[in-house]
Amino acid sequence: MNNIRNFCIIAHIDHGKSTLADRFLEITETIEKRVMKEQYLDQMDIERERGITIKMAPVRMRYTLNAEPYTLNLIDTPGHSDFSYEVSRALLAVEGAILLVDATQGIQAQTIANFHSAQKAGLKIIGAVNKIDMQPPELERVVDDVAHLLAAPREEIFRVSGKTGEGVDALLRAVVKNIPGPGEKEHNAPGTRSALVFDSLYDDHKGVVAFVRVFRGEFTSGQETRLFVANEKFKIKELGFLSPKLTVGSKLATGDIGYIATGIKDPDKLRIGDTIGDAMLPGYREPQPVVFVSVYPHEDSDYDDLKVALRRLKLNDSAFTFEPDMSEVLGRGFKCGFLGRLHFEIVTERLLREFNLETVNSFPSVAYKVKERGVWRMVKNPKDFPDDYDAALQPMVRIELVTPARYLGEVLSLQSQFRLTDLTTDNFGDHIIVSALLPLSELISDFDDRLKSISQGYASFSYELKTEASADLARLEILIAGEAAPGLTRIVFKEDADHEGRKMVERLKELLPKQQFVQALQARAMGRIIARENIPALKKDVTGYLYGGDRTRKMKLWKKQARGKERLKQTGRVSVSAEVFRELLKK
Repeated sequence: MNNIRNFCIIAHIDHGKSTLADRFLEITETIEKRVMKEQYLDQMDIERERGITIKMAPVRMRYTLNAEPYTLNLIDTPGHSDFSYEVSRALLAVEGAILLVDATQGIQAQTIANFHSAQKAGLKIIGAVNKIDMQPPELERVVDDVAHLLAAPREEIFRVSGKTGEGVDALLRAVVKNIPGPGEKEHNAPGTRSALVFDSLYDDHKGVVAFVRVFRGEFTSGQETRLFVANEKFKIKELGFLSPKLTVGSKLATGDIGYIATGIKDPDKLRIGDTIGDAMLPGYREPQPVVFVSVYPHEDSDYDDLKVALRRLKLNDSAFTFEPDMSEVLGRGFKCGFLGRLHFEIVTERLLREFNLETVNSFPSVAYKVKERGVWRMVKNPKDFPDDYDAALQPMVRIELVTPARYLGEVLSLQSQFRLTDLTTDNFGDHIIVSALLPLSELISDFDDRLKSISQGYASFSYELKTEASADLARLEILIAGEAAPGLTRIVFKEDADHEGRKMVERLKELLPKQQFVQALQARAMGRIIARENIPALKKDVTGYLYGGDRTRKMKLWKKQARGKERLKQTGRVSVSAEVFRELLKK
């Protein structure tokens, strides 16, 4: 146990975590050279294409230092704020962390957020500055900033290149020397066996497979045990290590990180953060989704397949939630909860790639507390928001922006575009840290795009759900040919209702195809129509085959056409296609 080192790599998005992990795999010869590829631990195609880590990736490595063999358990973690729950689970499973900073970008918002999380978890933190092969002119300043953040001598900050491997071996030696072994962090819970579930997947033959960190006792194949929170007993079907593929072992003992195949076929039984064993480990909490989207199958016949796919995704992504939903036009679907807009985009992309399921989605929304007739209730679906209410509370996030000083003026100008309050600034080297409160609904609109645009991509932010604040809100509905279009209903600030309603009907006029009758596009809020556009009828020449003669025949055909259009207008229903929905959902 004293020769085990459990650690993770934490950093801002795109600072080189996965590339550094590649070099660790090469140095320890965990992966053969003939099968090695860039970002090896990022197994999903979507991770490779976007260049970001979405799922934490554990791997077991063997390393020898001074003729002494060591087992190194590395967890590569995501960098985006939307996947902070993934990071929090990884931090509970290890004793140390490498805080990695891109030498060309310096300390960013998520760098600071991850540092504070690791510090709160009581981890030994090793600072490293990456991408020195690019010979960045600000290298020494970045080293000083990292040393200042960690309150460590600058000589203890490692200079590495994940691309070329320079300095990586020295960093790996520091992991062995400086990160404590598992025995120094074990929980003193009663009982003989306790293992923390920090991730999971589903296997058709093995059932639910839990990725665990053993904090007390020993687990062997065939042993009887249970999931503590779910209170589900099971017999261990198989166990072993992650190298990084599942490698069967004989046992998992205190300090080990590995997997346990439970044989349980119901994915809902296992929750990330649960304990396998006899005594509950501290730190378990349910993730709280903050962004809600209704998801419907493109084809009604795919409903059952969508339900199975969502259950499988939830097993692999515990921060994702879903419950049945119903639309008069779109049919049966699910109300899904996410940790942010990127989280939502990734899940819908995985549905398409991994399960071949196309979906139609509503606008992302947040949950509001509404007081109606003296009673408070939670409203997650915009269509359930009342026209008349006593009071409403909206979720607020504490946002922390890090920007080079030269862009401070542009960043502060966001106050005029977004409802930023309680704003403070603080110096951090050549950067400024801006802290403010912001409604969650505005954060998930286009805040990220605006920030990147005005700072030329140099500013970054992290956020945390903090509090609730009163808000003056209204339900905005879009009516097409007199019927409310499902999926297009939103909750907006009353003062923005006119602008948003006008923008929506104008956009719909561009996107919807013409019909045989005039289509009225209306925006309704606060019990009245606030915007309107008309899509003219599709013209069809019903008299084109007639040549000369009396005009009476033509008049009869025109009147017949007019009566037909009137009937269509009364009985015809206009459907909004999936393509139109996607266009409307674009920022």
